[in-house]
Parts: sequence; C-alpha cells; structure tokens
Amino acid sequence: MSITSMPSVINSFGFGFFAKPSKLLVLAIISSLILGAIGCGKSDNELIVYSSRTSSLVQPLLEQYASDTGTNINVKYASTASIVATLLEEGDNVRPDVVYLADPAGWAVLSESDILSELPDKLLNEVDEKFRSDNGEWVGISGRSKVVVYNTEKINPDTDLPTSIMDFTDPKWKGRIGWAPTHGEWQITPMAIRIERGEDEAKRWLEGIKANQPRVYPNLISIVYAAGQGEIDVGFVNHYYVPRFIAEEGPGFGARNFYLGKGDPGAVIDVAAVGIVDTTENRSRAERFVEYMLGAEAQKYFSEQTHEYPLSAGVKPSGNLPSLDSLEPPDINPAELSQLEATLKMLRDADIIP
Repeated sequence: MSITSMPSVINSFGFGFFAKPSKLLVLAIISSLILGAIGCGKSDNELIVYSSRTSSLVQPLLEQYASDTGTNINVKYASTASIVATLLEEGDNVRPDVVYLADPAGWAVLSESDILSELPDKLLNEVDEKFRSDNGEWVGISGRSKVVVYNTEKINPDTDLPTSIMDFTDPKWKGRIGWAPTHGEWQITPMAIRIERGEDEAKRWLEGIKANQPRVYPNLISIVYAAGQGEIDVGFVNHYYVPRFIAEEGPGFGARNFYLGKGDPGAVIDVAAVGIVDTTENRSRAERFVEYMLGAEAQKYFSEQTHEYPLSAGVKPSGNLPSLDSLEPPDINPAELSQLEATLKMLRDADIIP
C-alpha cells in the first residue's frame, strides 16, 4: 500500500516579494508547481487520481486512505486547467480513475466531453443537492466561503470595511488591495458577480478594482500572507487560509477574515469535488475512494486540518468558523461556477490577463 506523486520537474520560484515566507506558503507554492507524470501501466491494486488540490492540503489524507485500504495511489497534481486540457488530449486513452478538482470551473467541460460517469445515488445523497452536480457526475467533498482578508493593524472591520464586495471599487481603496486574477480560485469571485449581478456589473467591478491599482499575486495564499505582513490592507480569498496561518504562526498572525454574507456575491460558496472517469477499469475501487472522502474520517480531516467546511457525515466545522448555515451566501449553486470561458473573456477584455 502506497501513495505516489510523480513530479517531472519542480520549478524554482522567486520569493522576492516576501520578506520571510512561511513554511505553509512555501509548501503551497511548491506543490502547486508539481505537474507529475503517471506511468502507463497500472498494477492490480492501483488507483490513479488527477488532483488540482495541492499536495500540502490533501496528501496526508490520501496517505491515510492508502494505509487504511491497502490501495496503491498514484496522484498527478496540476491546476484545474492543466488537468482538463490533459484529459481532453488523452481522449479515449484517459488514464486516471478519479478526478479531484479544487474548483468547479472544469466540470462543465469534462461533462460536455463525456469523460465522466454518473455516480451512484448512495454517494450523491451524502451531501445536500446544492453541493453536487445536477447530472450526478461529481459530488462535493468540502466547501469554502469567499471572504475579505484584512490586516488587523490597518483595518477595523467594524468601521472600515464595506458590506459588499462591489464597494471596493471606491477610490479610497487605491493601492490597498491584493488580487490574483490569473488564479482559478480567485476567478470565482468575478464569476459570481457576473452570475448574481450580470455581465455589465461584473465588468464595471473589474475595471474599478483595476483602477485602484491592486498588487498582483500568484495565488490566494500569497494574498493572505501579504495581508498578514501589512503589504496590503485587504484581499479576496478563501476562508481557510487564515486559520491555517494562525495554526502555524499563532494568534499574532496579522490577518483575519471578514464574512460579507447577506447574499453578496463576495460571499459565494464553492466546493472541491470528485468525479469518476467513464473509462476506468477500477470502478469499484474508484467508488470506494469517493465513499471514503465522504466518510467521517475524511470529513473530520477537512474540518480539523484544512479548516474547510465538511459537507457530509454530520461533521461540524472546526474552531471559530461560523456555521455553513449562518454564512448567508448568494443563491448560486456551485455547479453554476463553471462559466469559466465567459469569466476569462471579461478578464481579457479588461486587459487584466493575457
């Protein structure tokens, strides 16, 4: 029983804009660059997983699964876009058994390309219907809320922060915001604005934030780190990074989360989810993997270790996180957050991404 991630090359990364990168930040950046290459042959007891969740978040859990079940797992870590492109290129020779995506953006393309198979009802019914696909091809494993991260020395959340993400276009925020417009998880925010408020409002928001000259970062964890160091005042991120930094660095970490709620698009909830590839020859083993990820042990891991919202098994969120029911997110089904092409077009039209 083993778990293998097989990188072809681990790229170097410059930390010039960080005075002292934390271990958490370094691990996240390195793991996000592991593209990996899976061998052509499969052993009798092997499960191949393509994951856009970074290894620093899920590798310990996958190792536990391998130990508990005696399964040899090969994991390819890459971005959602890279995984989708690889699966489309592989065509009928698709090699993974399971796809595990960090964000919903890739599922629509995979579904339209007939790459996924329908999951059994016993697995789909483990989560609320809003956290699974309408066609039954993927199921949410853990959830996260979008939040505003803020520096605790520069911002008083009771008086300084607006109640809507739309208000950060105010010129008073010029030079104070961090964003990661090339990062898939960040792109969910303008996607949610487009779904909730319409394309014109989303374009105006992007133009307004751009006019405020935000600092550019490669990913969300970099934004949170920058907020903690006082390099920026605010940023738009996932909720779970701040509790992870506090767990590593202690309560003195200089950033906290602000939950917008009240149906605001800046409070959208999205999910990390899994699906089974239609061509798998290991159907029963793949279903067992999905069942494990929805079970109590895995759900407790997401609650206690990654500080995400567990979606099944009656497991409660960890620590001081507000309950999922109390967040008041906009009425956006995570399945709607797959409108990637339209979002990318908005970003390109605004000259925000190439």
